[in-house]
Amino acid sequence: MSETKELVNRIVEGIQEKKGKDIVVADLTATDNTVCKFFVICEGNTPTQVAAIADSVGDYVRIHAGTKPAAVEGLRNARWVAMDYSDVLVHIFIPEDRTFYNLENLWADAQLTNIPNLD
Repeated sequence: MSETKELVNRIVEGIQEKKGKDIVVADLTATDNTVCKFFVICEGNTPTQVAAIADSVGDYVRIHAGTKPAAVEGLRNARWVAMDYSDVLVHIFIPEDRTFYNLENLWADAQLTNIPNLD
């Protein structure tokens, strides 16, 4: 489990590197029948920033944790990019799509940790 938490920390750092904001880490380890152990949810102001955050997470995790995502979806329009690190799913949204899909509410029974914005 410590490797997974370390992966989450590296993902958060990669998001912060490109000024991703309103980061929420959803701990799903106590929830039955989930596809992963953690969700990391954040947003960028524009599709360009969303794509930059996804690139930063990919690079940061590869360099500092030595792993690559199994899959990345959504880069074409970059309104919602999902990155699959097996035990951790990263969701990077533009604000209106994040509000619309409201993943935090879907996983309200998970332990949610809000990461303070750096700016």
